[in-house]
Amino acid sequence: MRILMLNNEYPPLGGGGSNACKYILKEFANKDLEVDVVTSSSSNTFEMEKIGDTVNIYKLPINKKDIHYWTQREIITYSWKANKFIKKLMDEKEYDVCHAFFGIPCGAIAYLFRKKIPYIVSLRGSDVPGFNERFGFEYVFLKPIIKSIWNRAGAVIANSKGLRELALLTSPDQEISVIYNGIDVSEFRPDINRTKDGNGLRIVCVSRLIERKGIKYLIEAIGKLRDKNIKLVLVGEGNQEEELKKLAQDLGISNIVDFKGYISHDNIADIYKESDVFVLPSLNEGMSNALLEGMASGLTVIVTNTGGTVELVDGNGIIVPMGDSDAIVEAIRRLMDYPDERKRMNMKSRKIAELMDWKAVGESYLKVYEDVILK
Repeated sequence: MRILMLNNEYPPLGGGGSNACKYILKEFANKDLEVDVVTSSSSNTFEMEKIGDTVNIYKLPINKKDIHYWTQREIITYSWKANKFIKKLMDEKEYDVCHAFFGIPCGAIAYLFRKKIPYIVSLRGSDVPGFNERFGFEYVFLKPIIKSIWNRAGAVIANSKGLRELALLTSPDQEISVIYNGIDVSEFRPDINRTKDGNGLRIVCVSRLIERKGIKYLIEAIGKLRDKNIKLVLVGEGNQEEELKKLAQDLGISNIVDFKGYISHDNIADIYKESDVFVLPSLNEGMSNALLEGMASGLTVIVTNTGGTVELVDGNGIIVPMGDSDAIVEAIRRLMDYPDERKRMNMKSRKIAELMDWKAVGESYLKVYEDVILK
């Protein structure tokens, strides 16, 4: 089987959809497949990367300014260059199926080639109308286009039940299935030899520092717990970074809030191992790879009641309302006051994660490809 895969972001660009793509490709490299990926370069020069002998990753220069934030100009540039590059590839090869990560822009590109290649669309979050308030105006104009892309696709896949339900508000008659993100439980695992430093609590949040992630509510909560033996580690970058640093300074907690900045995905497992609790205070979420990493690392989780996040909480953490720092405070206090309960939650997180490996995710997508090709 020869697969054309489109994803405008690939590590180090982007977030969950980017990392999911990388892990799926690692699984495909072990199969009897040939995969060509058309993505974006972070260096503003054309690059080519290989995984094994059969996965080719073509990174197009689009003059990217920020690895986590996409401008309309960058999306348009990727779309134009990808369209041109795909035509060149198709002069040399015939593809059995196209897998587009994100309905916009990649689904739109796949739609243009629909007469030559059947395609599937993998919904990730902000490509679904209503997911991200920042795109409220754009969604109004994109909805008809998005519906056409979904309707012509051989399959539409959401990464959580919550995202599927949101997508159905745009296209109620659309058939949408769910394939969750996976996790590499051999890469992310608890440190059984870790020695705790007293009775304190080390909290970690791995996230882009953008408004949608709700990080300010977590920092506010830490401010209300400044008298406790507690530390917050924030991993990630984003356009709210300076604002959040100022908030920590204004609250007098700069000494217990550690902004780590960007850490490559290959080096992040140790951060989880040194932590006790993972917090994700998002205002909207699809299916967080970082949450899965924290769970695989054996961490109790505190998350908001949004999207696919709550689908991963079953006796392994506490769900709090969105935008409520007081609720985060109460959750943290509970975990500090009842360490035995936290230990049980730690073990349950790991057990849940062990059921969600990337091998199963890859097999699920291969089954979808086969069904679409046979239509």
